[in-house]
Amino acid sequence: MDMKKLWRKVAALPPDAQRELLDFLNFLSLRYATSRVQQRTRHTNLADEPFIGMSQDREDMQDSNSWVRSAREREWGAHHE
Repeated sequence: MDMKKLWRKVAALPPDAQRELLDFLNFLSLRYATSRVQQRTRHTNLADEPFIGMSQDREDMQDSNSWVRSAREREWGAHHE
């Protein structure tokens, strides 16, 4: 792409058209930025995240349902009775 030619064409546009072009460029930037983020997200392997398995050696968390129930009772029990 010849940037000098592009800039000459933009400069030749009336101010309203330049603003419209800027709005369109902002739209395209957002659209493609979102697309790049989604592509990166799709390729993330959750099993490689450092927080996976961080509680595996905690005996109090072997039964996650019991742990959550106990934590809720400790934190909310007095407030919800």
